[in-house]
Amino acid sequence: MKIAVICANGKAGQLITQEALNRGLDVTAVVRGENKSAAKQAIIKDLFALTKEDLKEFDAVVDAFGTWTPETLPQHSTTLRHLCDILSGTQVRLLVVGGAGSLYVDAAHTMTVSQGKDFPEMFKPLASAMAEALDALRQRKDVKWTYISPAGDFQPNGERTGEYILGGEELILNDKGESVISYADYAVAMVDEIISGNNIQKRISVVAK
Repeated sequence: MKIAVICANGKAGQLITQEALNRGLDVTAVVRGENKSAAKQAIIKDLFALTKEDLKEFDAVVDAFGTWTPETLPQHSTTLRHLCDILSGTQVRLLVVGGAGSLYVDAAHTMTVSQGKDFPEMFKPLASAMAEALDALRQRKDVKWTYISPAGDFQPNGERTGEYILGGEELILNDKGESVISYADYAVAMVDEIISGNNIQKRISVVAK
């Protein structure tokens, strides 16, 4: 299976790349500059410069793009729209490293994590930008997308246990009452979904066991 990891130099991108390589997948890093990931093959290009031709040979493309500054937050939507446009009508699957702020906290799906009174004010702009991107993605019936939200506490340096609990649109807790997952275990879940393709045009979520 051939996959491309966009923004493979980032923390999540590097771990997803390594996990995929460890499972025997054929991985190409897509990076703007020097390839710092474990992938031996790379496309050196800005995300916005990618074309349908660049991605047509892959079975799946992982979008690990992330940005946090106020002026760049709209790029969560514009980058995802560009990727959808160039993958439109193809069989290439698009898997998105998403956010937890848009997960629902009630069965009626009327309240999200980011709307809760305890959600940190400083993260609200990011959560809003990512939620807007997800809302637009949901309208794309022409792309085989899957959006994967991490747990509320997404830990860059947490250990890899190789285990996780799969959820859907609602925030889920593990047996300890926690909403937490390491980047490494998130990468395990991402590669599992790449291989299985079980959740086309769905948002799923993951939490550590």
